[in-house]
Parts: sequence; C-alpha cells; structure tokens
Amino acid sequence: MKRLLYLAAGWIMVAFGVIGAILPVVPTVPFLLVAAAAFARSSPALEARLMNHPHFGPSLVAWRQEGAISLPAKLMAVSAMAASFISVLVFSPVGPWLQATIGVILLSCAAYVVTRPLPAPVLVRDNT
Repeated sequence: MKRLLYLAAGWIMVAFGVIGAILPVVPTVPFLLVAAAAFARSSPALEARLMNHPHFGPSLVAWRQEGAISLPAKLMAVSAMAASFISVLVFSPVGPWLQATIGVILLSCAAYVVTRPLPAPVLVRDNT
C-alpha cells in the first residue's frame, strides 16, 4: 500500500512538473525532485528514467549529489520571485503587512537559492 502511495505521489509530481515545463511561472525541477524521491521508494526504474532524462536529469543529479543549482536556474528562479513580488505590490489589494510578509518569504527563498553551490563541471574523458 505504501509503495502505491509513493508511486501515485511520484506521478502527481511528474504531472505538476509537466505543467511547470509548459507554464513559464511554475517551476519544473522542484516537482521532479519530489517525484524522483517518491519513485526511489516505489519504482527504481521510473526514478532512473527521471535521473537519466536528457533535459532534466542533469539538474536532478546535481541537486541530489551536490545540493547544487545551475546559474541559469538561479537567475530564472530569483527573477520569477522578483516578478511575483512586484505583481503583489502593483496588483494585489492586500495590506502592507501582508505585502511585507510575502516579501520576507520570497527574499528568504531567493537567499536560499542564491547560496546553493553551482554544479561541478562535468569532465569529458578523451578515450583516444
């Protein structure tokens, strides 16, 4: 039963990741990280498919092995957080206390993202 719950959670996270790949504001890799963790407990074959994916695999491996986030991903994440906060300031009818709270949360998240290490360069072995 537990395995089936992890498997279902993995597929739900993959669905959210696909939505994130289509919509520009929704993240993709965080959902795929959760999916990989769920698949690790339910289906090693599906976990391997995610980790070996040509586009998303390197980000998942870098996070799992090093806790690393690439520079383009950092820039995209922090830019999206800044745009979200600006939209809250401009368009949201909430009061200044809630705006400040949202700002502190987003700033904390941005600080976390920025302070993660960059992935180690991949060394290419010359077999000649």
